[in-house]
Amino acid sequence: MTQFSYEILHIDKHTGARAGIFHTPHGDIETPIFMPVGTAATVKSLLPSTLKELGTQILLSNTYHLYLRPGSDIVAQAGGLHKFMNWDRPILTDSGGFQVFSLGDLRKITDEGVTFSSHIDGSKHIFTPESVMQTEHELGADIIMAFDECSTYGCDKKYAKAAMERTHKWLDRCAHAHTNGQQMLFPIVQGNMFTDLRIESVKFVRDYAECGIAVGGLSVGEPSEIMYKMMDDIRPYLPENMPHYLMGVGTPDYILEGIERGIDMCDCVLPTRIARNGTAMTSHGKVVVRNGKYKQDFTPLDDECDCYCCQNFTKAYLRHLVNCKEILAAELLSIHNIYFLLKLVEGAREAIKNDSFADYKREFYAKYYQKS
Repeated sequence: MTQFSYEILHIDKHTGARAGIFHTPHGDIETPIFMPVGTAATVKSLLPSTLKELGTQILLSNTYHLYLRPGSDIVAQAGGLHKFMNWDRPILTDSGGFQVFSLGDLRKITDEGVTFSSHIDGSKHIFTPESVMQTEHELGADIIMAFDECSTYGCDKKYAKAAMERTHKWLDRCAHAHTNGQQMLFPIVQGNMFTDLRIESVKFVRDYAECGIAVGGLSVGEPSEIMYKMMDDIRPYLPENMPHYLMGVGTPDYILEGIERGIDMCDCVLPTRIARNGTAMTSHGKVVVRNGKYKQDFTPLDDECDCYCCQNFTKAYLRHLVNCKEILAAELLSIHNIYFLLKLVEGAREAIKNDSFADYKREFYAKYYQKS
């Protein structure tokens, strides 16, 4: 695993937020970083060249979806995900655990693994820690996630504990099945919204963490105050010498609050999903461009943004595209939203290096949440 290492460049003396570099076989990643999600080996509506122009350092793909279509064996025959999707920078694949557990009645969980019905055609499949490792090996991402059970927000402590313990057992099996030294396995902290379980989970999984640890099961419907408390509670127990990855977080406030609590990496489908629904994140809050008030608004989407969308098009034009269901609407708004979040974390990195992260966050909130 010598191709992976994490270097802390600076720790903000007021908040403890970290700026660093994560070295991987396909390049360095400056942290903290937001990672766009390409579920099916593509970030919807965007070319790889466009993503590079936006400053994307690392992409995510989804094991569950790629296992079903086209099949990890097909991806392996193509030379792995990097060649298959023509992306020569780092890639992370999740384990598919969250997607499987989101299937509800379509899946059955046992200690052996999860039996589930495909959401595509109803065919039966089983994921085990060993089979997931094989699939992720075939996909060939730089960073791969352990198979875990993400318990539902609101479940009782007995179930949360059982899911956490199963996650730990599966992690041990993943670690034994993981044989590819070109890939870094991240273990995942679970424990739902119970502090003692979360701390117990961190203490267990950190022994399996070689150069990265993930926090799962947050941002799943709980109030933000509870999420922040869980992060505060586990922070003292996270290993300092490796990246901390908060899974499934993509709103500006969650990203910034995570960074303040020692998070280095986060991801979410949110920026591209809301783009396809006609919504943009801007310096002054969300803009729903389909709204009638933008019909004759010939100003840029965000006057503080220099992305391709904001440099060349107006809210009136974007509203027209959205209401006509033109593909270009999704592309332009996706360009803007991803660029917006990448710029947000870039600014955070610089603020951390200047010991001014708290001021950066406060100033961002003052504009983002101002009353229009």
